[in-house]
Amino acid sequence: MYIVELELENYRNYEHLSLSFENKVNVFVGENAQGKTNVMEAIYVLGMAKSHRTSNDKELIRWDEDYAKIDGRVQKTNGSVPLQLIISKKGKKAKFNHIEQRKLSHYVGNMNVVMFAPEDLRLVKGSPQTRRRFIDMEIGQVSPVYLYDIGQFQKILQQRNHYLKQLQTKRQTDRTFLDILDEQFISAAIKIIQKRFEFIHLLQGWAKPIHAGISRSLETLGIQYKPSLDVSETFDSSKMITVFEEKLSSIREREIERGISLIGPHRDDVNFFVNGRDVHTFGSQGQQRTTALSVKLAEIELIHSEIGEYPILLLDDVLSELDDYRQSHLLNTIQGKVQTFVTTTTTSGIDHQTIKEADSFFVQNGTITKMQ
Repeated sequence: MYIVELELENYRNYEHLSLSFENKVNVFVGENAQGKTNVMEAIYVLGMAKSHRTSNDKELIRWDEDYAKIDGRVQKTNGSVPLQLIISKKGKKAKFNHIEQRKLSHYVGNMNVVMFAPEDLRLVKGSPQTRRRFIDMEIGQVSPVYLYDIGQFQKILQQRNHYLKQLQTKRQTDRTFLDILDEQFISAAIKIIQKRFEFIHLLQGWAKPIHAGISRSLETLGIQYKPSLDVSETFDSSKMITVFEEKLSSIREREIERGISLIGPHRDDVNFFVNGRDVHTFGSQGQQRTTALSVKLAEIELIHSEIGEYPILLLDDVLSELDDYRQSHLLNTIQGKVQTFVTTTTTSGIDHQTIKEADSFFVQNGTITKMQ
């Protein structure tokens, strides 16, 4: 798939912007703080219905305006379809093929995007929350029902934490309601855990050979999903329920004492290993970057294998963060296969045919002109 047209209205520093693209590499060149990343973010938001930079949607709306609007047309194997997202202070409205989608989970997945930004190089070294967000966003693209399940879990988690806080402060004393919440909590959590196990298994299958290629077969990559309680992907639902019930029973007093849920998908993590050693703790910066790059390239192949279309790739100021070898590997992988958007302050240090053949756009103070 590839995006053919993009139109922005009152989005960040753009009052109005209209662009058309070919199914190739598109490079946005300009100094920092001119609006390059805002275009990348708008494409990401159009696909994912949320930003990778902020959780506050109001920041996406141009100063002193009431709404921001992103329109796009996406070409797929079976034809082209329009997408629209309107962001206002009241919330978001999403349309696919001119039809408003009742839930955002029904909208996400119509345009698949993979974002690779400098912060993604911290996927390995960053917090567990960063890695959880990464797997949740990626699973959501190929399995929209997962986004619904995550939303349901978050609601139950919030309710459970609220009740634990009330038991902690003695505003409630009845623990029967906590039993009911536990049942709902376990049911919602298991759906997420099982899907995450499945996703990480698939991701490793794609990432391992890619990593071997980048490391010239000197390194073997392993990816492991680490739930916050002792379950494995071999467990069926009934066995997981038993483990969950036993664990919640054993930590109940501690949870009431602290007023929060101490186990569940909101506390899980993902571990990366190179040659059997934890990259987070023992990996060099080079190994951490190779791991992050391998995972991102694996994401592209995984989405293609699941939906039969390649996603749109967004490389936001990331080429300058990679050395020549990793840069070349990335560009060789995407060449002629994936519509790609690149932001950079200059292309002079990138000696690769893909960039030389790309469409280039010059960005200055919120104005974009196509370079000849």
